[in-house]
Amino acid sequence: MKRFIASTLALTFVAGTAFAQSDMTPMVDGMDQDVSGGTVTASSIMAPANGWLVVHRTDSEMKPGPVVGHAPLKMGENTDVTAILTEEVASGDMLMLMLHGEDGGMQTGIFEYSLGASEDGPVRVDGDLVMKVVTAE
Repeated sequence: MKRFIASTLALTFVAGTAFAQSDMTPMVDGMDQDVSGGTVTASSIMAPANGWLVVHRTDSEMKPGPVVGHAPLKMGENTDVTAILTEEVASGDMLMLMLHGEDGGMQTGIFEYSLGASEDGPVRVDGDLVMKVVTAE
């Protein structure tokens, strides 16, 4: 009887874990913020696999521009993810906080993306980029 209960609990745990992972909808959330300290923070990111928070410049056309920062992500929920900015960002500048994967590159754990490349490229859901636009204050 103990073996049956232990097996049942183990199967329930595995099934629950598999369900939770398959229900993981990729997302990025953040808010307008002061970047005068040289960093920008995403408040919450849901990543289906290890990857990157990538900070792109953008404007009112909402197209991703040059990369101005990045930070590593672990699979699952990530909170308060801070990227160090690699260039000056002025108050009023728009930044696109985007989820990128860790696929296609030459080295795991090294950010290899450049605009338009496939290495460590953007994650898409139904063809749409997983991102949030914030304004520097």
